[in-house]
Amino acid sequence: MKKNYYFLLAACLSLMLSHIAYGQETTVSGKVTEAKSGEPIAGVNVIVKGTTNGTITDGNGEYSLKVNDGTFLVFSFIGYKNKEVAVTGTRLDVTLEEDVTSLEEVVISGLASNIKRSNLANSVASISAKEIIGTTTPQTVDGALYGKFKGANIVANSGAPGGGIAVKLRGITSITGSSQPLFIVDGVYVDNSSIAAGLNVVSAAAAGGSASNQDNPSNRIADISPEDIETIEILKGASAASIYGSRSSAGVVVITTKKGTPGKTKIRLEQSVGQTSILNPLGTRTFTEQRIRNTYFAPGDNETPQETAEREAAAAAEVLRFQNARDAGLIHDYEDELYGHKGLLLNTVLSASGGNEDTRYYGSFLRKDEEGIVENTGYEKTSMRLNFSHDIVENVNVALTSNYILSTADRGFFNNDNSGTTMGISYISTRPYTQLFPDENGNYPNNPDAPSNFLQTRDLITNREEVQRFIGSAKLEATLFQNDNMQLKFIGLAGLDSYTLKTTALFPRELQFQQGNNGTGGASIQGRTVLENRNLQAFLVHSYFPSNKLSFVTQLGVLKLDFNRNTTLITATQLIGTQSNLDQASAISAEQTIQPEEDAGFFIQEEVNFADQIIATVGVRADKSSNNGDVNKLFYYPKANLALNLHEFGFWGIDAVNTLKLRVAYGQAGRFATFGSKYTGFGSVIIDGQAGSLIGTQLGNQEVEPEKQSEIETGFDIGVINNRVMFDFTYYKKNVTDLLLSALVPTSSGYTSQIINGAELENQGIEMGLNVLAIDKPDLKYNSSLNFWFNRSEITELRVPAFNTGAFGATLGTLRIEEGKSATQLVGIDPNNPDGVTKWGDAEPDFQMSWNNFITWKNFEFSFLWHWKQGVENVNLSTLLTDLNGTSADFDDGDLDPTGQLQNGPYRLSQLGVSAETFVEDASYIRLREVGLYYNLDEDLLLNVFNGVFNGVRVGFSGYNLLNFFDYNSYDPEVSNFGGDGLSTGVEVTPFPSAKRYFFHLALEF
Repeated sequence: MKKNYYFLLAACLSLMLSHIAYGQETTVSGKVTEAKSGEPIAGVNVIVKGTTNGTITDGNGEYSLKVNDGTFLVFSFIGYKNKEVAVTGTRLDVTLEEDVTSLEEVVISGLASNIKRSNLANSVASISAKEIIGTTTPQTVDGALYGKFKGANIVANSGAPGGGIAVKLRGITSITGSSQPLFIVDGVYVDNSSIAAGLNVVSAAAAGGSASNQDNPSNRIADISPEDIETIEILKGASAASIYGSRSSAGVVVITTKKGTPGKTKIRLEQSVGQTSILNPLGTRTFTEQRIRNTYFAPGDNETPQETAEREAAAAAEVLRFQNARDAGLIHDYEDELYGHKGLLLNTVLSASGGNEDTRYYGSFLRKDEEGIVENTGYEKTSMRLNFSHDIVENVNVALTSNYILSTADRGFFNNDNSGTTMGISYISTRPYTQLFPDENGNYPNNPDAPSNFLQTRDLITNREEVQRFIGSAKLEATLFQNDNMQLKFIGLAGLDSYTLKTTALFPRELQFQQGNNGTGGASIQGRTVLENRNLQAFLVHSYFPSNKLSFVTQLGVLKLDFNRNTTLITATQLIGTQSNLDQASAISAEQTIQPEEDAGFFIQEEVNFADQIIATVGVRADKSSNNGDVNKLFYYPKANLALNLHEFGFWGIDAVNTLKLRVAYGQAGRFATFGSKYTGFGSVIIDGQAGSLIGTQLGNQEVEPEKQSEIETGFDIGVINNRVMFDFTYYKKNVTDLLLSALVPTSSGYTSQIINGAELENQGIEMGLNVLAIDKPDLKYNSSLNFWFNRSEITELRVPAFNTGAFGATLGTLRIEEGKSATQLVGIDPNNPDGVTKWGDAEPDFQMSWNNFITWKNFEFSFLWHWKQGVENVNLSTLLTDLNGTSADFDDGDLDPTGQLQNGPYRLSQLGVSAETFVEDASYIRLREVGLYYNLDEDLLLNVFNGVFNGVRVGFSGYNLLNFFDYNSYDPEVSNFGGDGLSTGVEVTPFPSAKRYFFHLALEF
């Protein structure tokens, strides 16, 4: 491997041997301003065309640069169109126009290089700060991505404060592992795990179904503050993501945070105040005496006279309980009581940025305090960031980023359980005439309808996540050699992601369900996860311009990644009195999971650009990992792509078509084997009072390898009317091989299972986008984008028998992995198919569309985003449970039974054990994701009213999820009972409901 490094380094350095002639030098200076306002622009890149010689403008937009006679200067800045101007003297002033088409924006092309979007051969989505937070205040980074780019299926796993969202790019890429993308923040590989709090000891959720995580945890990308982000780039396919190798099979999300620009210090204070409320209240069933008798006291088959008398006596007692409550005005809307809290939302951001030509800085302080729609739930976060960049000497720059986060999330107690103890299960079991409120002494009555009083549970339990996190990077960039047509740069990057997650779950002894023989006598469950994720990267980037039409960019690099996660979970039950300390209990158990991983690799890439007409890239990434069976084996991930800008060729003569680019790209990416797959583990055991180790039931596999995918994508971009109308089309086909599965082994071996590379799947789909600058006038601009995309998956090979996964069995509907079928199919029993199961739906949409709009009129800004997800199904077990308890809001309606004989509740129950079709529901929706209206005070008002104290004042209103159209019979079609990993989407059991959010905004700039 060392020989490879030396060879690549020698090849790169050899390119510097060319002889370069120098012409007569002169110094040109000038000022760069914004075309519309005339304001100077700081930080503009000024480069001599066809060379690497350049500078940036200072805080006044001024620049000065030595150039040769007869050269051209290229001016570029994010958000503005590039401008190329010939040098005709010693003074050159330039104005830049806003780039509404984004063709000039720079996007990632390698681990150490960028490229103009107009020359890009991959379909890479780029989201600006304006799109992230310009319309409304998102709860989390991943929540800010909804509908803003093509090729993603984003689902909220929970409505609990603190997030919990699954992002899947171009279909699922793993069956047993995570299908969530890799997140990179300022070059740091950041963790996005969801770590369970150990609630199963109380809920017994895994006892009757999947043993998967059902604890409703948040995912750690929620720690990143959207307000600090400058851009997000999404590398959706392997052709773009292959540069990240064996961690990029599910795609890569590259986040760049804000940096300072030269100029005087700018201070910005932003305050938003809002309210949250339940997204889609279902209402409650209206009871009568007869409905109580019919629902709970219907005669049984072959009932004896004694049984009849007992049933009628019980019915009379229940009816009397209802009548007494009704007459006393004690019929309660428990849905409103549990989910009707109007949570207060407070978000404060204070930022400062500035610097000079040598030193630039950006700092921010964020405080987020958000209540949930359930009392005693909420999310608090304090985030502090400091980004710093300094030119040590000419051509040597060091940049530091640092982010410290403290957060607390109180998430309630929801999702599936088999003990009747979660608030959701208890609520749907409770009749509205049951009395659950505490007396004047604070004592809660027992719930006769369920094992728990959910109001008592809400008020007394604790389910909290507390996070302390630091994310930081140090980057050194040095120009080792430079002349007019050649440059060699060294880039070194060190990154650290470190956090401590503390989970605390307290269930006091006085809770109804903790009493008696069925409870745990109180429970204190405390977890602690310590994570350290370190990465070291070093690159050489060689740029060579043999002429002003031809350029070569060669880069090579080496990487070392270390990941270590240590989780301890201690469960104490049978608590002593009111104690919550772990040692104040009769029964204590402990678990520890340590997951170390060491990865290393290298990559090399060559980019060739001929006159912006032909742009080609080839490269390869090689990785090895301690998770693989052979820790020293390198796995290679090649990439190659080609873009042809036909409009740049001399033969192009269609004036109406300003842009026509053809592109094709190929790449491979991977996902390392799951930690522990290659080992035969040991478990602790006590025999005759002696502690020892017992060999586990899973046989280690020393041949286990990474999951690998190969993808080809092709498409075109076309622009007309001066590129004010842009259309892009992409088709991709992705084959994922060596999928990891748990396979049975002969019991004679002494083991039951083994992790193998045992399946292949295929994803293919289409992505289309239309962006229109409909109006472009000084006082009125209207920009609209329409996106359409879909993905189809198929299990193309399965080397184990077909199996059900991710739900609770074929009776109710489940995901099923079966060769020749969709990887996300939902199947279940069918009376017309007694020998097997029938496909009743799919957890992946038939298609998705989004419509994003930005309108500015004078000082007003109006924006809104619609999102349409069509042809997706869920397994809705919340409705089944409300039917079983006779509390469904539509129980007495009659629009489901084809014969018209049964009401909705009895009809659905009649299908239990007969057909799963009833429980697999259409989860399509159309949703107004975001809407915002803002006003920017004009300069005269700022000067006359505020005496110039403020440079800018912005006020506005916004909303999130305000309008929702769907027929799905629950709170929200976006559900996932099993979190964000693997095949998780599309199963719900009484989750924490989703919410709407309303905000008032005020921003002051000094």
